[in-house]
Amino acid sequence: MASSVNNFCTICHDDGISNRAVTWCTECEVLFCEDCAKPHSKSRLSKNHKTLSSEDYHKLPAFIQEISSQCKDHKKKFELYCSFHACPCCVQCVSDKHQKCQNLKALSDVLKQVKSSASVQLFEKDLKDVKENLETAIRYMKTRISTINTQKTKAVEEIKYMRKSINDYLNKLEQDILIDLESKYSKLKLNMATLVQEMEQRTIQINQIHNQFTKMTQHATELQMYIGLKEIEKTTSQTAKYIDDLQRGDNFIEKNLEVNISSGLQSVLFDIKSFGEIAINTTSSTLQIKAGRRDQAQHLISKVPELEEIKPSLLTRLTIPKDMRNLSIYACCILSDGKCIILDSNTRQLLLFSSNGIFIRIVVTFEKVPFDACFVRNNRVAVTLGIAKQTKLVDIKEKTIIQTFKLSHLCDGVASTGETLFISGGDEITRVNMNDGSHTLLYGRENVGNISLFQGNIYGTNFKNNKVCCYNSSETLWIYQHLDIDNPVGITLDKKGFVYIASSKNNSVVVVSPDGKICKTILSETDGIKRPYGIDINKETGIMIVSTNISENTDYETAFVYKI
Repeated sequence: MASSVNNFCTICHDDGISNRAVTWCTECEVLFCEDCAKPHSKSRLSKNHKTLSSEDYHKLPAFIQEISSQCKDHKKKFELYCSFHACPCCVQCVSDKHQKCQNLKALSDVLKQVKSSASVQLFEKDLKDVKENLETAIRYMKTRISTINTQKTKAVEEIKYMRKSINDYLNKLEQDILIDLESKYSKLKLNMATLVQEMEQRTIQINQIHNQFTKMTQHATELQMYIGLKEIEKTTSQTAKYIDDLQRGDNFIEKNLEVNISSGLQSVLFDIKSFGEIAINTTSSTLQIKAGRRDQAQHLISKVPELEEIKPSLLTRLTIPKDMRNLSIYACCILSDGKCIILDSNTRQLLLFSSNGIFIRIVVTFEKVPFDACFVRNNRVAVTLGIAKQTKLVDIKEKTIIQTFKLSHLCDGVASTGETLFISGGDEITRVNMNDGSHTLLYGRENVGNISLFQGNIYGTNFKNNKVCCYNSSETLWIYQHLDIDNPVGITLDKKGFVYIASSKNNSVVVVSPDGKICKTILSETDGIKRPYGIDINKETGIMIVSTNISENTDYETAFVYKI
């Protein structure tokens, strides 16, 4: 900021004079009094600068006022925008921190018409929806508190009524159950009241932002608006996720107080060991809140035209012989001649199919359970054997294993350049030279499962944390995480560098843009995709194969072949 004394002219204050500020220059980021504003408005360098009154400037939210058009590190004006790091930068920043970044854009191009963009309306709608959801949830929980109050009263009445029909012997039992009731009621009420208090606190925050939103759109600079939207996006995303987490958990499940009186109490007084019990039964929540946009965290990023155009068309599916329908397909590959192979972990076999999906033959059977397979070159494929810490090179035509590579770690995922194998396992990836068998260990690849290669980079799925990662030989280039990606397994790329993910838990195939910024679901359960695991693309022909489970009398696994 130009000055921390926001009620006084910045120029005068620097000279030790406290003159009231009347104007704020959005480009100089300086407050002017009436006397200082006159030369500023007449100077050839500044007469076209956009200004607003000091009063309007102070209406901006504090976090918006803190956003400057100058780099704090180098005291130079922001001129560029780095898409990879999602931040503005000055020319000095480029030399210091962004030398390897390839997606630098002119900041003026990025900021064009920010206030009039659809993002502003979307964010305002997000704020409104989150605010309404919180208010709805609070009303719901207060109603539930009232309901359990009534239930508690009814339970006490039942207990008191029963107590009148028995003698003093039951005094202690009566007190026991009343204490139990009070304990569970208090705990239930406390939990809900605490939750209401949490939501009310979040409502205050959302209300503040929502109340200041119009002022921000009227008076903030384009840069302030752009970065401010990201801060608002972060808050609304966190709050929306908070509400979703509450709904996915048991917070809104109706927990009711209920008393169950012993059926033999009146007739067998001395056989009763307790007065009864207090139970909390649950039913599905009747709360209805507005669904948030699933891609909220990405919507400020421009759509990628090529990504929007990816629409696979089904060519065929593999015909699995009836006596082989106990398959568990861990990998599938398109060979250079158009034939397909699938890797079955149940029978430990590599199976060959024609280009039109007809079963040809069993290629080879492994002694250990196989995990992944990739095409290498000619008629050769590589197959990993997991805990055996081995990777086999198989000649499809000769139906034989021609080479074995033994490693120090698990052999899970595998990818090949034709001359080199990359084998992943745990937090490590080993690069194997197939000509001389030499190994190079690459560290720092946390929980990488299946992998794929493109233009010297390694792409991997992190099944545990629902992430897709891109590495070069020495560092992590990007990590992508999205709600549409759930338990990612198989991974492959097309000739343009788009990353295709088999998202097994939500029955879909998701494509991530080459820069790891945005994704799109291209195949889902409506397309017949169920628990996909293996996926592969022939980059030359654009043919893709995806394993899936289907139901025809009985469930069994096969693979669909597409043109992309």
